[in-house]
Parts: sequence; structure tokens; C-alpha cells
Amino acid sequence: MTASHLQRLATFLYETGFLKRAKRTGWWLLGIKEPESIADHSFRTAIIGYALAVMEGADPNKTAALCVFHDTQETRIGDVPSVGKPYVTAASDSAVVADQVAGVPPAVSAAIRAVVAEYESEETPESQLAHEADKIECLMQAREYQAQGHKDAEPWITSSMERLRSESARRLAEAALAVPPDAWWRNFANTYTELQQRARDNRISG
Repeated sequence: MTASHLQRLATFLYETGFLKRAKRTGWWLLGIKEPESIADHSFRTAIIGYALAVMEGADPNKTAALCVFHDTQETRIGDVPSVGKPYVTAASDSAVVADQVAGVPPAVSAAIRAVVAEYESEETPESQLAHEADKIECLMQAREYQAQGHKDAEPWITSSMERLRSESARRLAEAALAVPPDAWWRNFANTYTELQQRARDNRISG
């Protein structure tokens, strides 16, 4: 492994950092001025993918990795919303990632290209679950935007549900629709006094 290899890897990592600033453009159709970033989306997709893989008896670590890398090519080709896809022809994700990782340590290059190729294939249980995680994340983000007053987000929810095939994905999506997006902190707020008292009791007994 040469210094040049490591410098190219560092360059690639700087490139992936651009995903923290690049926006998911489809949400602009709802009038959302500052939508989530591509990195925001990939982060929760990886967590969802990990959980789905555990539920389905697949490899959660591989599934999470597929989710992490599934949109890294968008540093080069952008996030084309559905209304633009009928009019735009782009290089395959595998071709894009080959350019992105050219010159990085060979083992790293091969591993990343393999991850992207597997995701694109949708042939393994892990790649299928990673695609479903992508759709569930979109559904959950739509629900969050609905809660913020963007009532027209329903098409994103409907189209995401239609792409789910595994039992675990369908059941998780249904649960996400049944639970308000703010339930996690409201549940905490409702029990905050009790938690404080428990903490005080533990300090005294300790």
C-alpha cells in the first residue's frame, strides 16, 4: 500500500463527505426548502437495513454496508427525482463507483465495488432487504414531513409501500404508519418525573 493509494482513499472520503451537504431533491416538490441530505437518508437506511436483516435471518452487517454505500455515487450524478428520471440517462452506479475508488488501496477498491454491485443486483437477500430499507426510510421521512405540515407527502408513502416484499419490511412499514413520528420523545416526556425519581433512589441506595 503506497502513500499514493492512501491519498486517493482520503480524496474519496472527502468526496463522500459532500453527501452531508447534498440534498434529497425529490422533497423540493413538496416545497421543503431545506430537505434531508443524502447522508441523512443513508444513515437511517443502514439502521433500518440492519434491523430488517436480523428479523429476516440475513446478514445484518452486510445489509447495513449495502445501505451505507447505496447512494455514494450521487456525489457525481446527483439525486435525480422521479419526475426527472424519464428524461435523464446516467452511467451505472457500478461505473461511477469504479471511477470514485480508482487508485485507492486495491483491496478497499475491490470491496467497495463489490458492495455497490451486490446492491444493484438485488439478487441476494441482503441486497433485497437494503432496497426495502431504502423505501422504508423514505416512508418514514415522508411521515415526518407530514407531521411538519406537508400534507401532500402521501404519494411517497404509497409508492414506498408498493415496493416492499418481505414480511418484516411490510410489518415494519405498517408499524411506522401507526406510530406518530414524535412518539419517542413524548413517551420519554411522559415518564420523565418517574425516571428522575428512579435516578435519585438509585443514588441514595448506592
